[in-house]
Amino acid sequence: MFKLDRKLIVSASVVATVALSMAGCFGDNITAPAASNMLNNHPTIDGGVYDPIINGKTGVYYVDEDTLKGGYTNGRTPTANELKAWNKDVMPDGTGLPEGEGSVEEGEKVYESKCLSCHGDFGSGGGGYPALSKGNAVELQKTLKNQRNKPDVDGPTREFGSYWPRASTLWWYIRDGMPHPMSKTLTDNEVYAVSAYVLYINEMSIDGEEVDDEYVLNREKFLKIKMPNADGFEPDIDGPGALKRVRQYYANPANFGGVKVKPSERCMKNCQKPTAKIARIQHGGISSFSPPIAIVRDLPVVKVAPSAQAEIEGIYEDSCKMCHGAEGMGAPVVGDKTSWAAVIKKEMKTVYSNGINGINGMPPKGGADLSEDKFKSIVDYMINKSK
Repeated sequence: MFKLDRKLIVSASVVATVALSMAGCFGDNITAPAASNMLNNHPTIDGGVYDPIINGKTGVYYVDEDTLKGGYTNGRTPTANELKAWNKDVMPDGTGLPEGEGSVEEGEKVYESKCLSCHGDFGSGGGGYPALSKGNAVELQKTLKNQRNKPDVDGPTREFGSYWPRASTLWWYIRDGMPHPMSKTLTDNEVYAVSAYVLYINEMSIDGEEVDDEYVLNREKFLKIKMPNADGFEPDIDGPGALKRVRQYYANPANFGGVKVKPSERCMKNCQKPTAKIARIQHGGISSFSPPIAIVRDLPVVKVAPSAQAEIEGIYEDSCKMCHGAEGMGAPVVGDKTSWAAVIKKEMKTVYSNGINGINGMPPKGGADLSEDKFKSIVDYMINKSK
């Protein structure tokens, strides 16, 4: 959460903060007393209650007691080297940050070859992917302030430079998650170079030195980065005593704008005083359509010229197959009649609109630079292949 008097309002970091703090509650040798909101002698942050296991159930849910006793039949304990390969978090204090270096010039080359197609020129964003910069980070951080009390026309700017409190997250995310879908393919020096380029397009400085187009970033310099919004979140979750501070913060609803009906009591429902009047529509609404809504929604098979067909198939191979092919990523697979049958039950204008605007994690037009008509022809191709 942002500090209300100096920063913005509620942010996604609240969710991360609660998740982290709750994760800290669940250590080894945990015992939960019957129907208690205490865990290891500390009150739960979310007000939840922990029930004991009675007759194979906790609350209304059945529990696999054999599994809780260690009765696992699948998998194995990871080896030390396997754990080491994944235990590579990069922390704000420098823990996990390797030695290496990279220049802005080198980072620009890597960015143009592996990042630009999703994140746009100079990190401007596009195709459903986030922007990495909108200009000077220090100036744009000011747009986060007082938006609740004195909102402006443009609203807050939440890009990396203006919004993120720690640069270590940038380095870690580039190394472990980028470029999509070829994560972990960049060397440490390339990660430093791309990080330097991102700092450059955000017009940032390190230890008083401007990150210009000749700047070379290394581990020592990286640890001196001070993000403009470093102090823009609360509660403080860094360092010793973080979990205690988080518990104390969330114990007081006034810290995050909550107003409990009975401040002295914990509650699981009707916890907030009503703050808005709700007007409901009692009558009216559309009861008939003229002309009637069509019932038949099958897409007619469209014959296309061989040259156009070849172009459509090429676009599918380059831009769609990764998610909709046989080894797809959860999207309806071309040729799977069952999964596509659910899609084409909708009116085709809805199917087209969902694809053009993006849905369920799919970026608009699948991230491809296509006209709407061309995109619709790709959708028709995939549906017809599945009939």
